[in-house]
Amino acid sequence: QVQLEESGGGLVQAGGSLRLSCVAPGRTFSNYRMGWFRQVPGKEREFVASVGYSGKARYADSVKDRFTISRENVRKTVYLQMVNLKPEDTAVYYCAGAYGGSPLGSDAWGQGTLVTVSS
Repeated sequence: QVQLEESGGGLVQAGGSLRLSCVAPGRTFSNYRMGWFRQVPGKEREFVASVGYSGKARYADSVKDRFTISRENVRKTVYLQMVNLKPEDTAVYYCAGAYGGSPLGSDAWGQGTLVTVSS
Protein backbone atom coordinates (compact mmCIF):
# COMPACT_ATOMS: atom_id res chain seq x y z
CA GLN A 1 0.00 0.00 0.00
CA VAL A 2 1.48 3.34 -1.02
CA GLN A 3 1.68 5.75 1.86
CA LEU A 4 3.07 9.23 2.11
CA GLU A 5 6.76 9.74 1.40
CA GLU A 6 8.69 12.08 3.68
CA SER A 7 12.18 13.51 3.48
CA GLY A 8 14.31 16.29 4.93
CA GLY A 9 14.96 15.42 8.55
CA GLY A 10 18.40 15.63 10.10
CA LEU A 11 20.63 17.16 12.75
CA VAL A 12 20.79 20.91 13.16
CA GLN A 13 22.03 23.32 15.81
CA ALA A 14 19.63 25.46 17.80
CA GLY A 15 18.65 28.51 15.77
CA GLY A 16 19.09 26.63 12.52
CA SER A 17 16.61 25.68 9.80
CA LEU A 18 15.31 22.59 8.08
CA ARG A 19 12.69 21.90 5.44
CA LEU A 20 10.63 18.73 5.46
CA SER A 21 8.86 17.45 2.35
CA CYS A 22 6.05 14.95 1.95
CA VAL A 23 4.71 13.54 -1.30
CA ALA A 24 1.24 12.00 -1.63
CA PRO A 25 1.48 9.72 -4.66
CA GLY A 26 -1.72 8.40 -6.18
CA ARG A 27 -3.97 10.82 -4.31
CA THR A 28 -6.70 12.99 -5.78
CA PHE A 29 -5.06 16.13 -4.51
CA SER A 30 -7.91 18.55 -5.23
CA ASN A 31 -9.71 17.51 -2.03
CA TYR A 32 -6.77 16.39 0.06
CA ARG A 33 -5.67 18.01 3.30
CA MET A 34 -2.18 17.40 4.60
CA GLY A 35 -0.41 18.11 7.82
CA TRP A 36 2.48 17.38 10.13
CA PHE A 37 2.58 15.82 13.56
CA ARG A 38 5.55 15.06 15.80
CA GLN A 39 6.29 12.59 18.54
CA VAL A 40 8.89 12.26 21.24
CA PRO A 41 9.43 8.79 22.77
CA GLY A 42 7.11 8.29 25.71
CA LYS A 43 4.81 11.15 24.73
CA GLU A 44 1.64 11.50 22.68
CA ARG A 45 1.88 12.42 19.02
CA GLU A 46 1.10 16.13 18.74
CA PHE A 47 -0.25 18.29 15.96
CA VAL A 48 2.20 20.72 14.35
CA ALA A 49 0.55 22.23 11.28
CA SER A 50 -1.95 21.53 8.51
CA VAL A 51 -2.92 23.00 5.14
CA GLY A 52 -6.01 22.62 2.97
CA TYR A 53 -6.18 22.60 -0.82
CA SER A 54 -6.74 26.37 -0.90
CA GLY A 55 -3.62 26.91 1.17
CA LYS A 56 -5.34 27.83 4.41
CA ALA A 57 -2.97 26.85 7.21
CA ARG A 58 -3.26 26.08 10.90
CA TYR A 59 -0.44 25.86 13.43
CA ALA A 60 0.20 24.69 16.95
CA ASP A 61 0.97 27.61 19.25
CA SER A 62 4.41 26.19 19.97
CA VAL A 63 5.54 26.56 16.35
CA LYS A 64 3.61 29.60 15.20
CA ASP A 65 5.89 32.28 13.72
CA ARG A 66 8.73 29.76 13.34
CA PHE A 67 7.26 27.06 11.07
CA THR A 68 5.56 27.55 7.72
CA ILE A 69 3.51 24.88 5.98
CA SER A 70 2.90 25.11 2.25
CA ARG A 71 1.81 22.87 -0.59
CA GLU A 72 2.60 22.48 -4.24
CA ASN A 73 -0.50 20.92 -5.75
CA VAL A 74 1.01 20.03 -9.11
CA ARG A 75 3.66 17.94 -7.34
CA LYS A 76 1.22 16.61 -4.71
CA THR A 77 3.73 17.75 -2.11
CA VAL A 78 3.53 19.53 1.21
CA TYR A 79 6.46 21.28 2.87
CA LEU A 80 7.24 22.29 6.42
CA GLN A 81 9.82 25.07 6.60
CA MET A 82 11.24 25.27 10.12
CA VAL A 83 13.38 28.18 11.27
CA ASN A 84 14.82 29.21 14.61
CA LEU A 85 14.72 25.59 15.71
CA LYS A 86 14.89 24.82 19.41
CA PRO A 87 16.04 21.66 21.22
CA GLU A 88 12.42 21.06 22.24
CA ASP A 89 11.55 20.68 18.54
CA THR A 90 13.52 17.42 18.52
CA ALA A 91 11.11 14.65 17.54
CA VAL A 92 10.09 12.26 14.81
CA TYR A 93 7.95 14.22 12.39
CA TYR A 94 5.10 12.48 10.58
CA CYS A 95 3.19 13.60 7.54
CA ALA A 96 -0.55 12.85 7.49
CA GLY A 97 -3.26 13.12 4.87
CA ALA A 98 -7.03 13.06 4.67
CA TYR A 99 -9.81 13.69 2.19
CA GLY A 100 -12.24 16.52 2.78
CA GLY A 101 -13.09 17.11 6.41
CA SER A 102 -11.94 13.73 7.69
CA PRO A 103 -9.33 13.69 10.48
CA LEU A 104 -5.74 14.02 9.36
CA GLY A 105 -4.22 10.57 9.12
CA SER A 106 -7.50 8.92 8.25
CA ASP A 107 -6.20 8.23 4.75
CA ALA A 108 -2.46 7.84 5.20
CA TRP A 109 0.65 8.51 7.29
CA GLY A 110 4.28 8.82 6.37
CA GLN A 111 6.96 6.65 7.90
CA GLY A 112 8.39 9.50 9.97
CA THR A 113 11.57 11.53 9.68
CA LEU A 114 13.80 12.38 12.64
CA VAL A 115 14.63 15.98 13.44
CA THR A 116 17.32 16.51 16.07
CA VAL A 117 18.13 20.00 17.34
CA SER A 118 21.29 20.29 19.39
CA SER A 119 21.80 23.01 21.98
